Amino acid sequence: MNKFMREISALPRDARDTLFLLAVIALIVLPQVGNLPWWCTAITAMVLVWRSTLAMEARPLPGKWARVGLLALTLAATFATHRTLLGRDAGVTLIVILLALKTLELRARRDAFVIFFLGFFAMLTNFFYSQSLMTAVTMLLALLGLLTALVNAHMPVGKPPLMQAARTASWMALAGAPIMLALFLLFPRFAPLWGTPGDAMAGRTGLSNTMRVGAIAELALDDSIAARIKFEDNRAPPQSQLYFRGPVLAQFDGREWTALPSWARGAPASGNLRTSGQPVRYEVTLEPNHRPWLLTLDAAPGAPQAPGLEVTGTPDLQWLANRPISDLVRYRAESYTQFHSGPVRQTAALRPYLALPPGSNPRTAALAAEMRAQPALANAGTQAFIRAALQRLRTGGYTYTLEPGFYGNDTADEFWFDRKEGFCEHIASAFVVLMRGAGIPARIVTGYQGGELNGVDNYWVLRQSDAHAWAEVWEEGVGWVRVDPTGAVSPGRVGQLQRLVPQPGLFAGAIGAMSPTLAQNLRAAWEAVNNGWNQWVLNYTQSRQLNLLKSIGFEAPSLEDLAYVLLYLLVGASLAGAAWALWERSQHDPWLRLLGQARARLAKAGLKVPDTAPPRQMAAQAEAHFGPAAQAVREWLLKLEAQRYAEASPASLAALRAEFRRLNWPAAPNPGR
Repeated sequence: MNKFMREISALPRDARDTLFLLAVIALIVLPQVGNLPWWCTAITAMVLVWRSTLAMEARPLPGKWARVGLLALTLAATFATHRTLLGRDAGVTLIVILLALKTLELRARRDAFVIFFLGFFAMLTNFFYSQSLMTAVTMLLALLGLLTALVNAHMPVGKPPLMQAARTASWMALAGAPIMLALFLLFPRFAPLWGTPGDAMAGRTGLSNTMRVGAIAELALDDSIAARIKFEDNRAPPQSQLYFRGPVLAQFDGREWTALPSWARGAPASGNLRTSGQPVRYEVTLEPNHRPWLLTLDAAPGAPQAPGLEVTGTPDLQWLANRPISDLVRYRAESYTQFHSGPVRQTAALRPYLALPPGSNPRTAALAAEMRAQPALANAGTQAFIRAALQRLRTGGYTYTLEPGFYGNDTADEFWFDRKEGFCEHIASAFVVLMRGAGIPARIVTGYQGGELNGVDNYWVLRQSDAHAWAEVWEEGVGWVRVDPTGAVSPGRVGQLQRLVPQPGLFAGAIGAMSPTLAQNLRAAWEAVNNGWNQWVLNYTQSRQLNLLKSIGFEAPSLEDLAYVLLYLLVGASLAGAAWALWERSQHDPWLRLLGQARARLAKAGLKVPDTAPPRQMAAQAEAHFGPAAQAVREWLLKLEAQRYAEASPASLAALRAEFRRLNWPAAPNPGR
């Protein structure tokens, strides 16, 4: 490593500066790799490596036609990939590829400045896709790198060390931090902090409004965070009651469950929610999922308070936003864990919850008929039939697994009679099919169950691996009742954090082997830091801006007040900057400034002396040019020199400054005579 650094230091300045700039560009592009087409990443890497080789070997840059050919190729590839040259994804692809190609004509400082500003723009495009803390830290490093390169480009003499430019760049960033903070706190917010509206159907893991049997098992492989929940006064219900409601699915084609169309659900009032017990109040920070639903703890009688969103309810107790959640959203809600809903008597609205595909799952239909024919169940109510089905799951050799194998078209038959193993959606789907086969209305609810308490910040974390599917069964006189058949197969799944997870990777496994709790504690600390970033930065909304004004004395703050406070702060910052500039100017060498003023007075009188001339030389030239009229000036210049260089000088700088103002300087000759 030391040898490599010595080789880099030995390169000519142009080569060294180019290599540094290329490294900064690589840092800017690196977080975009997952968002760029593969060919864009490959060409960008190839160009950066090629340009580095040219710099290190002092070889000429490619000619005009080679660059034009590469440009045409990348334009065609961009259009072929995105079917347009406009828009977010195509625009980011072009910015990245043009930034890389511009390095192939990096010859003069003017070219470097173009790359600097392209780099600043490309750096901002990272926030179109992610506003995470890691992205922000990476882009901060990239910003300091670009500023360092910019400062270094303004040091044309010699071979200044990059560390000197880095220090200057750091001070520049530090000086701009107060203004940045003021703009962050007070600039009116009318939209998300960063980015552009996302594609509503962008490829993002998470719940869907359809459930193909086996799909939720894939989410167990995804450990990313879906939401964070903060309960009021940290009073969380028991973990077994933490069911966060998502899409409700009722239509079944044998393999896939889908939601009923809105016209078939009935009016929202038919939800007929009836609650008991104490309410649970909480705040949810929902990660972007590009879906419109807002997760709530079962069940929320009122709409979540989500600033900036219009929220509507459905008869099946879902809460939907007026747009897909493409950025971090925080909202408050109130729920009851003890509830019933829906009609208490048979109505036409229940018919869709009895439908099954004709001819599908015949063995499950036969099992339902057989159970109904049993004396104990022939005239029994819905609860007795539910208990019998759950008992079969407990004692029939059924197992809970992440890898049940591939299911065919009759998924319920395969689960009940052949495989006898599955994940939560296999179990819930087979259970609902059995209920419907027995003439009992039933449906599937998807969402998240359980969660994990982060002891660092006391937020409950819902991960994609907490995705769950359970059933709701309708009972005469009661309404819809939650039944989680997975708990019958694997009681530890519901409320005891006994999740099925894939084997850890090599690195995580090594940490776990050294200390069982180290990896968990590190992850909890990092997620708490990320949550702080989410709460205080990404979720700094207009309402929180106005609350800030309230805290500093505004009774009924408005956007106009916000603008005035921002204006006053900017004016104050400008005045402070001007005062600092004057103070800095006064700290420059006052002796040199006084000498410069004397040089300017002589030039005004018609005698131009070199900038490098010392006071003694200036005195001699003034005497030779003006004769006896410059005697006082000559003596003053000799005193100034003595004040600087003599071991003991009777004159102070202040006295010399006062004498300078009293001097009779020679007048310039009159050109008319």
